[in-house]
Amino acid sequence: MKSIIATGLLLSMAHGTAAVAGPYVNTESNSGFIGSEALGTVIEIHGGYEGEITEGVGYYVQAGPAIVLPEEGSNDTQFSGKAGVSAEVTEKLEVYGEYAFITGDDFGSNVKAGATYRF
Repeated sequence: MKSIIATGLLLSMAHGTAAVAGPYVNTESNSGFIGSEALGTVIEIHGGYEGEITEGVGYYVQAGPAIVLPEEGSNDTQFSGKAGVSAEVTEKLEVYGEYAFITGDDFGSNVKAGATYRF
């Protein structure tokens, strides 16, 4: 159950874009719900690195502990991470993709892709 909660929470995370190359720390809290029923919260404390592959194409990788706090059951600390790329298609359009994972009783992972258009 915990890994299902965690995987669902990972699906809701926003992508990161590389603005400046170098190391960073990212702390993030994600809470999951089905309707008005709370499933739990995952707090991730990641160290990461971001940079540019070529001009207009950036990447990031990050990983660290994930504190799983389900509404029912016992708390747990797992390991999670994510990696992503983003590319400027035009001055106003960016596309991105991300792979994320979390360990636990059942290994959970997800892939997401999207586009951002700025007006």
